[in-house]
Amino acid sequence: MFDQVAERYDLTNDVLSLGQDRRWRKKLTQALEVQPGEYVLDLAAGTGVSTLPFQQAGATAVACDFSLGMLQVGKRKHPELSFVAGDGMNLPFADDSFDAVTISFGLRNIEDTLVGLSEMLRVTKPGGRLAVMEFSDPTFKPFNVLYNEYLMRALPPVAQAISSNPDAYVYLAESIRAWPDQDHLAALMEQVGWSQVRYRNLSGGIVAIHRAFKPGGNS
Repeated sequence: MFDQVAERYDLTNDVLSLGQDRRWRKKLTQALEVQPGEYVLDLAAGTGVSTLPFQQAGATAVACDFSLGMLQVGKRKHPELSFVAGDGMNLPFADDSFDAVTISFGLRNIEDTLVGLSEMLRVTKPGGRLAVMEFSDPTFKPFNVLYNEYLMRALPPVAQAISSNPDAYVYLAESIRAWPDQDHLAALMEQVGWSQVRYRNLSGGIVAIHRAFKPGGNS
């Protein structure tokens, strides 16, 4: 599915989010607090748009995605980045490999959320950081109703006009509606062993960034 939308994926996301995705990604970069010389894993990286800021901050950043089509487009657009094909439930990296791991708008697409979070924990160094950016539940209830109406009624027609595979965005809308809210995701992270789990709402809770540490080290 994602192979088919790879070519126009970044443009489509920019339009559907009304340009907010760029601001959200900037907040994610700040939350991860990447330092020069660190090793950073960006999961569900797609074409590498989300990976670039970490590389530009002086880290060695790896863009990992399950979709070969996404990786091919990304490598063509950003040859300076390292792209690796990988399954979020069986990452092709050794234990304790990365100072920081991040995933933006991709945890929903891992079949077993707990397994995915456990794999991220495994490949993170003791004391290392995790930042998860995902769609979440708007905190203002009346707006929450309007938001869900937008997802199911407005998003598919817009995707039909600008995406090469609009059915993929129907799936995305449904997956967003079914996704756990902020507190439930925090509980899942703690369940697999992440510590100091905190989250920050963006755009009134449309998006949330969950931040956590792997026990050990100097965290």
